[in-house]
Amino acid sequence: MSFNQVQKEILSELISTLEAVSNEQVDQLIGAIEQADRVFFVGVGRVLLSLEAVAKRLAHLGVDTVVVGQITEPAITENDLLIVGSGSGESLFPLGITRKARSFNAKVAHIGANPKSSMSELTDYFVRIPVQTKLNLPGEIPSIQPMTSLFEQSLLLLGDTIALMIIQKNQIDLPKLWQYHANLE
Repeated sequence: MSFNQVQKEILSELISTLEAVSNEQVDQLIGAIEQADRVFFVGVGRVLLSLEAVAKRLAHLGVDTVVVGQITEPAITENDLLIVGSGSGESLFPLGITRKARSFNAKVAHIGANPKSSMSELTDYFVRIPVQTKLNLPGEIPSIQPMTSLFEQSLLLLGDTIALMIIQKNQIDLPKLWQYHANLE
């Protein structure tokens, strides 16, 4: 297949996936982000890379964001939100961090593909990205891409969509966002 054929297939998968994400779940997550003093992010592998981009984008909006494990990571409190990215909801590190965050009464949001995961017992909010996982659950959107690429791509686009929704909701002047952009470059 040519580049044009493959990219059209990938874009088609992304459109189908993002159209299947619940407006209500996204609105609840936005509300939780806006209510939190700080928003922490945890994931592993390529999911973590997508979450780091989401954390950076929200920081550009003035949201106080922290990626778990950063050297300057502060203590999480009951006034904070932990956003967990895990397609299966069974990854050990995110589960352990979630349990720890709950012990400090922090709110927890899970963005994943599996609504019946171990994570579901620990979270306050859930946003389902209904893509094909290693679990092959009913209702999953299949992908021609390797492993969990569609989840990671959708997670990144979901984060940018949430950022734009916050910008529009709060009528943020886009040029003023540059004040939050890195300037030691």
